[in-house]
Amino acid sequence: MVLLFSPPFLAARFTPSQAAAPRRRTRARAFSPSADARAPCFRRPYTSVLIVPTGVGAAVGGFAGDALPVARTLAAVSDCVISHPNVLNAAMLYWPMPNTLYVEGYALDRFAEGSWALQPVHQNKVGLVLDSGIEEDLRLRHLQVADAARASLGLPVVEYIVTDAPLEIKTWFDPKCGKSTGSVGNSDSLLRAVDTLVNHADVNAVAVVTRFPDDDPEDSDCYREGKGVDLLAGVEAIISHLIVKEFKIPAAHAPAVLPPPLSPLVCPRSAAEEIGYTFLPCVLAGLSNAPQYVMRRQGTLDSGCMVAGDVDSVILPKDSCGGDGTLAFARAARKHKPLIITVQENETVLDDTPDKFSIEALNVRNYWEAIGVVAAHKAGVNPNALRRQGIDHLKNPRRLYSPHSSGPRPSAHPPVHEKLHIKELAGQI
Repeated sequence: MVLLFSPPFLAARFTPSQAAAPRRRTRARAFSPSADARAPCFRRPYTSVLIVPTGVGAAVGGFAGDALPVARTLAAVSDCVISHPNVLNAAMLYWPMPNTLYVEGYALDRFAEGSWALQPVHQNKVGLVLDSGIEEDLRLRHLQVADAARASLGLPVVEYIVTDAPLEIKTWFDPKCGKSTGSVGNSDSLLRAVDTLVNHADVNAVAVVTRFPDDDPEDSDCYREGKGVDLLAGVEAIISHLIVKEFKIPAAHAPAVLPPPLSPLVCPRSAAEEIGYTFLPCVLAGLSNAPQYVMRRQGTLDSGCMVAGDVDSVILPKDSCGGDGTLAFARAARKHKPLIITVQENETVLDDTPDKFSIEALNVRNYWEAIGVVAAHKAGVNPNALRRQGIDHLKNPRRLYSPHSSGPRPSAHPPVHEKLHIKELAGQI
């Protein structure tokens, strides 16, 4: 908000000499309370990573973009949010957030490990790959979406290609844990199509649309009613991982399926997939300014690149801590590790809790609490200080020095780093 102050709000002392002086026009001074209150700022930007694994039936984020409100709220607190398509995609819906980076899951894992960096951009040249197994009418629907995104949103979708063979997607549930997974029968055809776009159309981001088998009505109805696991999500991740691993550019996937019959039982969390013929709009919007991936083995990085050491906090479901990215953040060999915040309310079919991986984490009940912890962490405040009886008496550590010696007292036991209790944060601030 900008307030324009003009007389009588700008007080000035009148002197007799001013009476004879020629009048000069003065311009009202623009005053921004928020800007004046924050400047000067000597802190680096605060960065949060928001993770909700795909295809695991997450209570929040396991349906059609239903974790997007969490991302929007987190983006209002953190200076920068890094998240992935499962969180930021909502089929026909999306929400632009200037301080949020759209990073594919495989790339996010490599970023967490420190082998890749993220280079923010103003714009990418997006190419579109269409599975030749898509029916003609359904293919036309997706091309119309791409044209609409170009004409109505100005998105830089520059060229499309159809694969030289049907990709033959198959989906199923993992019998061990219940998450969704699948296979790509003709992955070589997919990679050839992407290679053509990258090398002949000079694109640096790729959207893929593949024909998925029509769901079993029982599985489909369960998901549409806000229960169970998204059968499509697991193999969607496999498709984008293939592309990012091979070409090291941003990629995301949208499934092509026939519109389901109208149902009054559709859950609001799944409803974003009921309002159009395709799930492509959010993918094109996300890829249009997704950060580029920079290999750290190339040596020095540009000053504008983000690295894993820039991350201050990571938020994810409590039972989903076994992923490569989470383990990399938690086990980082640096002094200031990011704060790991696990959300109990966001249950999944997994059972990968922090204690099973010796991860020091702060467990909270829901995303309200998680974002409150982020706000405190960003402010340099111990979140326990915000709770009744959250701060106990200051403790006296074990004596390390003898009163009769200037050197350290020998110890029979080597110092052992004590694990933080999962509900304590004081040692991480």
